[in-house]
Amino acid sequence: MSAIPSHKSSSSSSSSSSSSSSSSTIKSSLIEPDGGALVDRVVPESERAAKALKAESLPKVGLTQIDLEWVHVISEGWASPLKGFMREDEYLQSLHFNCIRMKDGTIVNMSLPIVLAIDDEAKERIGASQDVGLVGPTGDLVGILRSIEIYKHNKEERVARTWGTTAPGLPYVEEVITPAGNWLLGGDLEVLKPIKYNDGLDHYRLSPQQLREEFDKRQADAVFAFQLRNPVHNGHALLMNDTRRRLLEMGYKNPILLLHPLGGYTKADDVPLDVRMEQHSKVLEDGVLDPETTIVAIFPSPMHYAGPTEVQWHAKGRINAGANFYIVGRDPAGMGHPTEKRDLYDPDHGKKVLSMAPGLEKLNILPFRVAAYDTVGKKMAFFDPSRAKDFLFISGTKMRTYARSGENPPDGFMCPQGWNVLVRYYESLQAEDATQQSAVVSA
Repeated sequence: MSAIPSHKSSSSSSSSSSSSSSSSTIKSSLIEPDGGALVDRVVPESERAAKALKAESLPKVGLTQIDLEWVHVISEGWASPLKGFMREDEYLQSLHFNCIRMKDGTIVNMSLPIVLAIDDEAKERIGASQDVGLVGPTGDLVGILRSIEIYKHNKEERVARTWGTTAPGLPYVEEVITPAGNWLLGGDLEVLKPIKYNDGLDHYRLSPQQLREEFDKRQADAVFAFQLRNPVHNGHALLMNDTRRRLLEMGYKNPILLLHPLGGYTKADDVPLDVRMEQHSKVLEDGVLDPETTIVAIFPSPMHYAGPTEVQWHAKGRINAGANFYIVGRDPAGMGHPTEKRDLYDPDHGKKVLSMAPGLEKLNILPFRVAAYDTVGKKMAFFDPSRAKDFLFISGTKMRTYARSGENPPDGFMCPQGWNVLVRYYESLQAEDATQQSAVVSA
């Protein structure tokens, strides 16, 4: 069997893709995970009782909810070849080079530090122990960190290098880094059992191995991933459907879409995961995307809003899940500047960085033009600068304003069932606000 060829853009490599995709033996899972094998840090069921007993005897470190999300990410192999929270040499390579050099000299992309912070009290409690037990937010034993290393947590350097700014108001920084301890704890992770959230969405949380099996079951000869943290409007659908069209033109027979919303921490004004997943399901029900050629699953990573630095992590995680094409649009993983009225990152830098990033060479990057609402065609379309006045840009803020006010967006912006999900969500928020205000007045 031969693997799907690597290339960095669709335009420069369609001929090689066509010729190699004619082989009937190609399997989507043949794009290798970083390091050559998927990491799996979940303890086999037969060993769990003994490991849990061991964990009970060790010094304990408490995990926040976001720490637990990172445990989930590491344990299933999204960060392969990382086997645990980063030790200092891995952390420094990630922070300064956005990649890690393996023992055999190969480079894997690792643009975000995946670290566990502890305070002085926890450091003292650990003492000279080589292993520690990890306790989840609800008090349950989650796992063990082996052969640990404790090193300084220079928060300012971490923030400056990850975000390119230390401006106040960065959501992940305020939520995670500012209140964190001054030490970082690295080591090899052993997770006592698969991480579950019991929120009615666990069936969407397919591991990289489960996704690879599903791609092969569907006989995919190409897998293209779309990362998002927002509801799907028809502009997103245009990107995804047009990607499939392009892949078919390149000679692939059965390209499968991985619609892969981010399911970890997001900032307070983002639409919650359960609402987004319901909205996504309506997009498939309404036929905006084809259920036969689409897999909807949750990417369990927390969100940093770190622009070109973070988009590399989003792409790398999908390599480990078996995707060999990655859609990138305007300002991926970006946000508005926290203190100034401008974008925090250049909107084009994300796709430019992806096309050059070390360790992502085997991933096919598919950059796209901006989609906007065409007021003449009355549908979402790729922006045409020659008739710029005909296009309406509906931002996430504008979309939320529509939904809150009960005003419908222009026909063709989003499928009706999907829009109704958002309207109900914002109506529930308004009702909640009214109840709280009434309680304050009464008090």
